[in-house]
Amino acid sequence: MSTHEVHTPSKVVVIGGGYAGALAANHLRMRADVDITLVNPRPDFVERIRLHQLAAGTGEATVDYGTLLGEDIQLVVDSATRIDTAARTVRLASGRALVYDYVIYAVGSIAAIPSSIPGAAEFALPIAELESAQRLRARLAELPFDAPVTVVGAGLTGVETAAELAEQGRAVTLVCGRTLAPSLSAPGRRSVARWLSRHGVVVLEAAVVSEVRPDAVVFADGGVRASALTIWTAGFGVPDLAAASGLRTDALGRLLTDETLTSVDDDRIVAAGDAAAPSGQPLRMSSQAAQPLGAQAADTVLSRIAGTEPAVIDQAFTGSCVSLGRRAGIRQLARKDDTTVNLYIAGRMAAVIKEATCKLGVSRIRREARKPGSGFWPKGGPRPEQPASAPRGVASP
Repeated sequence: MSTHEVHTPSKVVVIGGGYAGALAANHLRMRADVDITLVNPRPDFVERIRLHQLAAGTGEATVDYGTLLGEDIQLVVDSATRIDTAARTVRLASGRALVYDYVIYAVGSIAAIPSSIPGAAEFALPIAELESAQRLRARLAELPFDAPVTVVGAGLTGVETAAELAEQGRAVTLVCGRTLAPSLSAPGRRSVARWLSRHGVVVLEAAVVSEVRPDAVVFADGGVRASALTIWTAGFGVPDLAAASGLRTDALGRLLTDETLTSVDDDRIVAAGDAAAPSGQPLRMSSQAAQPLGAQAADTVLSRIAGTEPAVIDQAFTGSCVSLGRRAGIRQLARKDDTTVNLYIAGRMAAVIKEATCKLGVSRIRREARKPGSGFWPKGGPRPEQPASAPRGVASP
C-alpha cells in the first residue's frame, strides 16, 4: 500500500489593492497551488493618478475589481490592523483573522498634513485618497468659480491639481515650498510655469505656510491670502501597519526590506510599492515603480515557495508624465536612475501620452489576470551597492 503526500496550497495574503498589490495578486497565479487573498478597504480599484480629475469633476478614478482580478483571487473588503507574525495571521478591522504562509505588504501611501501647522489638519483638504478627492469634488461644486482656491505643494500632484482647476477658469494660487515641480528638468519646469501663467495661476515660490484658516492661508513672512478652499498636496506618508506589527521601518514608516523586497525581520513578509524601503533606499513613490515592484514581490514569494533564491531588484525609470488640464501636459524624460535630462515633450502630444500612461496602468493589471507573468518593465536601474559581507535581510547603512 503506497501513501501519497497531500500537497497543501500556500496561502498568500496581499494587503493593499493598488497598482502594486493588484498586479502582485494576479502575478502570483503563475503557480496553480497558491491560495490568494487580496485585502483592500474599498470594493473598487482606485486610479490614484486620476484623483485630481475626480476632484475637479473632469473624470472618474475607480475601476471594478471584477474586471481586473483573476477569478480565483478572493477579494476581502476590509482593513488590516496588525500582522501577527508569531501566529501567521493578518488581523482585520472587522475582527476576522486571515491565516497566511506569506504576506505581500502593498499598503501604498497616504496624505501627510503636518500637525505642526495650525489649522492645516482642520481646514486643508488632501487629495491623496479616494474619499478625500470625493470631498474635494463636493466642496468645489459648492464654490463659485471666482472663489479663491489655494493648492499647497508644487510637486507633480499639486501642479496637476492646480492646472485641472485653472483650466476650468477657477482662481488658483499654487504655493511652492521651494521650487515648482522640482522633479522635472529646468526646461520642463519653465514649460509648466508658462502654462500656469497663461491660465492665470498665481505661483508663489519659496513660500512657507504657517497657518491655514477657514477662509485664508497665512505665510511665515506675515502675508495672508484669501482662500475659500485650501488643498494640501505637500508630501506623502504611509500607513503605520508595519510599525504597529512590530516590524522595522524607515523614518517615514515604510517597511525595511532587503534587495529582494523581503522584510529584514521576517522572510515570510515581502513588500511592494510606496510602502517598501529596500535597503533603506526606497524608489520614488509612483505607479511607475509600484507595478514592477508588485511583480518582483510576487516573484520573491513564488521563489520561496519553490525553494529557490529570489532575484534582487532590477528596475529602471523612464521619466514622468504630468497633465496640465485635459489638453496639455509634460512628458519628462530621464535616465534609468530617475535623474532628469533636458529633454521633454509638451503640449497636446504630452496630454495624449499621459492619458495612454494612465490607461496602461490598468491594462497591465488586466493583462496579468489573463496571462500571469506577461508583464515587462524597463530594467537596469542602478541600486545602492550592498556590502558582500552583509547577511541577507540587513539594510546597509
